[in-house]
Amino acid sequence: MQMASGVFDDALIRHLWSTEELRAIFSDRARVQKWYEFEAALALEQAELGIIPRAAAQDIAANAKVENVDIDAIASEIRRIKHPLVPALKAVEKRCSDGHGEYIHYGPTTQDVLDTGVMLQIKEAHALYLRDMKAIGQALYRLADTHRATPMAGRSHGVQALPITFGHKAAIWLSEMGRNYQRLKDLESRVFVGGMVGAVGTQASYGDKAPELERRLMKRLGLGVADINWQPARDRFAEYVCVLAIIGQTLGKIANEIVNLEHTEIGETFEPFSEGKVGSSTMPHKRNPSSCEAAVAVSRALRYNAAFMLECMIIEHERDGSAWRGEWKALPESCLMAGGLLATMKYVLSGLHVDAERMRSNLDLLGGFLLSERVMFALSDKVGKQTAHDLVYEASMQGIEQGTSFEQALMKDARVAAALSAAELKEVLDPATYVGLAPAIVERVLGETRASGWLD
Repeated sequence: MQMASGVFDDALIRHLWSTEELRAIFSDRARVQKWYEFEAALALEQAELGIIPRAAAQDIAANAKVENVDIDAIASEIRRIKHPLVPALKAVEKRCSDGHGEYIHYGPTTQDVLDTGVMLQIKEAHALYLRDMKAIGQALYRLADTHRATPMAGRSHGVQALPITFGHKAAIWLSEMGRNYQRLKDLESRVFVGGMVGAVGTQASYGDKAPELERRLMKRLGLGVADINWQPARDRFAEYVCVLAIIGQTLGKIANEIVNLEHTEIGETFEPFSEGKVGSSTMPHKRNPSSCEAAVAVSRALRYNAAFMLECMIIEHERDGSAWRGEWKALPESCLMAGGLLATMKYVLSGLHVDAERMRSNLDLLGGFLLSERVMFALSDKVGKQTAHDLVYEASMQGIEQGTSFEQALMKDARVAAALSAAELKEVLDPATYVGLAPAIVERVLGETRASGWLD
């Protein structure tokens, strides 16, 4: 058995960091296949323009398939000659007859092929991201819709502040994911381009038919045509990873919030618990939020990879192998992590358990003091805003120090009792009726989401 060298090929934990689909897209075989797709498409289009013989182009296209070559042998030769592409080209050249292999790679530089190949891989992964983001959006839509009026404690600075609804919290997540989805869609035309510029970006090696050849090649590959050489301009790859990192931080935040709300002392949400899931090797009772914890960890790693991709934007002169090689690590890793993170959170949010009863009971933990703002505004109509603030402040401090409920502390004050009857005060102190416009806000967000069509 081959020893794992990292989290992406470790059979024990790779499911946390990536998915089978993404590992297939960024495998060695898939990478080489994308190189061959570039070379085959280039040869065929060059033949159409009379640049190389048609028979040579057809022979190259027929043989430029990863199943026709020995990946291990190519890798060994890459290590020997210290060049990332030539051994793959020679493997196809050897299979071609009548000297047709001489016409493979007729004009490109290595970076044309490798950059375009990576872009084709990213484009495949991109479709999976959009699919999983829709699934997450649909799960968040259901949570927001179902719990638009489910009251819970809103918390600021880690402590209870005022009532909100869980639907309002989920709608915030939904809105943010909608913006993330749009970010991915917006960058498509800007990012998904190929490279066919030659050694220093002037297309000198392609001849005077270069512009037409480039248009035809990119159309065949399903990519756009860049306005100018982007070998020394790595903003496209950097932008893509930065957007993945933004998505990762949204999902990491949601996962972290679920972890916090799953604390025993809070107990308001719980990630799915499947039969056989083990929380602890020594404490059989535990049901840990392990999927969410993993999601938080992956989101952090993805964030740091974005910083590395920004570092790779510093290019010397017309091409720079040191920065380029940095991308070889950070870019596929980021794509793998993004896929794993989306898959994990799709699972979590699609099966999230919401304990509405616990949310309601937690609203009473402060003995009514959670509603100090509401009481202050109810008193303001009778005694004035500043006076009301002072009355509520005094009652709050006395009640907290003496260990009485907020209602008891307020009714001890004759000025409060004169302004509000016991029945009025009890009504004001019902937290379930002080969620503001939360249900209406949720409905507005749901309506805007439906109108945008991104979940269709």
